[in-house]
Amino acid sequence: MADDAVALAALRGGWQHVPRQLDPVRLGSTEVTTWASSIAGAGHLVIRVPVRRRQRLEAGVAAAGHLAERGVPVGEPVRGLSGALVAEHDGFAYALVRCPPGRPLAAGDPIDQQWWGDALGRLHAGMDGFAHPGLGPWHRVRPDAAHLDVEPWLRGAVGSAYAALTRLTVTDRLTYGVLHGRPRAAAFHLDPATGRTGVVCWGCAATGPLVADLAAAVNLAGDAGTDELVEGYAATGTVHRDEIDAALPVLLRFHWAARADAAARRLTASPTDDEAWTTLTAAAEALA
Repeated sequence: MADDAVALAALRGGWQHVPRQLDPVRLGSTEVTTWASSIAGAGHLVIRVPVRRRQRLEAGVAAAGHLAERGVPVGEPVRGLSGALVAEHDGFAYALVRCPPGRPLAAGDPIDQQWWGDALGRLHAGMDGFAHPGLGPWHRVRPDAAHLDVEPWLRGAVGSAYAALTRLTVTDRLTYGVLHGRPRAAAFHLDPATGRTGVVCWGCAATGPLVADLAAAVNLAGDAGTDELVEGYAATGTVHRDEIDAALPVLLRFHWAARADAAARRLTASPTDDEAWTTLTAAAEALA
């Protein structure tokens, strides 16, 4: 059975919704499958992860509910027939999210970057006091991991970035909180009618230094200049500008190290994974 047919069966069993079609969208990691759909005239996202990642998915949708209660524009989770935020079907865990109105932000647009940074800062501020057992550590990098032998340069580069991060956390007092995990521009919608920007869906929600999320956003912007993104985030005051200036260069480098680490882990399981090799090539250039 095709993936979308399985997802439709999950919607029918978990929520009694059967939309006409599901359109694939790419918002998360390779383990997260997302579809867009219209249900009762409103835009929704269907998010699917392997069942072993159920708690991480629950943490993300629960975080969205927390923000909604605080008046932050957000993709609100739709509870299933059982009252739960997540339903299981055929070895996967599913969540259904009602999208906030508006259009996705464009990573390369300077004005959109300001909205992007502002929305990320308000998201971080709005997560104060949130806790969930599904919130995991913000990275899994270990410089002694066996999979770092996949390329001769990799262990040294990852180890150097890890050491720099360790020095930063020892010498500087960083602001910690709940991280989005993958705050790419398309994960945020701007509503032209209100001028408000809301987060559509979450990545791998975790706890860690807030500037790590900003570093992820800067790296996910690709080749676009990101001065406006950083300025928009700093203007919210969620993290002091001095901390951003001190931590961002280190965390930008570590973000690439973490991406390289994840790609190497995938390659140990599937040596012909073209996407993982592409990520590793880009990381080699960034970490050179």
